[in-house]
Amino acid sequence: MSSQDTQSTTEDAQLRAGIDRSLRHPVMFFLCSGAAWLAVSILLGVIASAKMHHPEFLSSCPLLSYGRVFPAHMNVLIYGWAMQAAFAVIIWLMARLSRKECRSAGTILTAGHIWNLGVTMGTLGILGGYGTGIQWMEFPVFAWPVLLISYFIIIIWSFIQFRVRPKGQVYVTQWYLLAAMVWFPWIYITANTLIHCLEGHPVMAAGINAWFRSGMLLLFFTPVALGAAYYLAPKVTGRPVFSYALAKLGFWSLAIIAPWAGMQKLAGAPIPAFLPYVGAAATALIFIPACTAAVNMLCTVLSDKDTLSKSPSLRFVTAGITGLIILACSAVLLNLPFDGFNTLQLSQFSISGYGFDVLGIYGFFSLVMFGATYFIVPRITRREWVSKRLISMHFLLSCYGVVFVALVAIFGGLMQGLGIEDWKTNDLARANPYAWAVTISWSLILLSNVFFLLHLALMWMRLGRRSTHPTLLVSSHDHASPHGEEGDIDNAGEIEPAH
Repeated sequence: MSSQDTQSTTEDAQLRAGIDRSLRHPVMFFLCSGAAWLAVSILLGVIASAKMHHPEFLSSCPLLSYGRVFPAHMNVLIYGWAMQAAFAVIIWLMARLSRKECRSAGTILTAGHIWNLGVTMGTLGILGGYGTGIQWMEFPVFAWPVLLISYFIIIIWSFIQFRVRPKGQVYVTQWYLLAAMVWFPWIYITANTLIHCLEGHPVMAAGINAWFRSGMLLLFFTPVALGAAYYLAPKVTGRPVFSYALAKLGFWSLAIIAPWAGMQKLAGAPIPAFLPYVGAAATALIFIPACTAAVNMLCTVLSDKDTLSKSPSLRFVTAGITGLIILACSAVLLNLPFDGFNTLQLSQFSISGYGFDVLGIYGFFSLVMFGATYFIVPRITRREWVSKRLISMHFLLSCYGVVFVALVAIFGGLMQGLGIEDWKTNDLARANPYAWAVTISWSLILLSNVFFLLHLALMWMRLGRRSTHPTLLVSSHDHASPHGEEGDIDNAGEIEPAH
């Protein structure tokens, strides 16, 4: 290697170290506070699920009635955990890919505290009986402007970094992250303004809410997770993305199809008849961008099976992408309007919708975020993970748990739907065994995420081990790069620019 190449490599390493150092506190704050909220959400989910088969459970405490615990569980999962994990990944990836240190870490950190204050007050409002009753928007009305302002303060710096980046290619990861950063305020402002600020018919408010829930999953969480996966898969394996053409197809098909989804939840409501079926068709067609991206990622990952078997980041990402495939198949299964096999009607008022939401938020998005966390944290703390056993337990319990929660809820919801259609049967009795399985599964996931929170806290306190070898799920002496799972060159696998 020439002296010029050596100097260039040294400067590049110093730049990356400076970027990581500038973002250490906000990224670790978002990840740790998000992990704490995740544990709270899962605990609330266990209580809510237990009340499905034992309504008298904690019945003496009005704060923990099902009508309060369940919406608190979902809103904490979304705004407490998922949004904060997305913030951490977005600001770190955009800084790395833009090759610019963050000069506003203190501002981002302050906005992060305001975001957490909004989530705390909103959660207490729901448990206190002041929720709005609008799904995924149950926080009292005062909370949404606080969260929106915090969002803009957190995200605006990533836009600025992208704007002032050195001239050059725009990577696939940046496509998805920039799209998510723009799409979230669009759907969030539109839904909250039309529902909370303008008077309208309650049926249309329900339609807007259904569109909002779909938009949150497909237009924010999905592109953030895919952006992270498109960064991690080629970077950890050191191989190029399998197909640049597939990457473009997946991105643009998601952008075109996803905004139309959501209205299928109002099938049979007094609204124009075509709206629910357009929503059902769009949700089913999500199969196209989902499977396109999944095939692209899996082909990239499977090009280096040895690394896949050892890398925690790659294992979580692969599990999340597998969850995306299952989510795409479920989107088709739950939106079939055919006579004799009308799953759209069967799932409309059952727990199938809950299973679909959990599969998207935890079985796909969260697993990819865990993979990103195991990749990012050693770089910003300059320490390695304390225990590969804790990582393995987190992986196994999360994967097994979410498969049972999501698939059991989806199938159990269809059985419950059959009971709803047949007035002679008890639909709750049909759903009872599936509710038991969901409770047990959430308990396993709660245990796994206690390990995850503990591990993160140790890393934030910089109690991780000092090592020149990455933390792997199996022993290996073939990976000697410090603080990582591969050579640390940004977007080593992305070889074609986006124009």
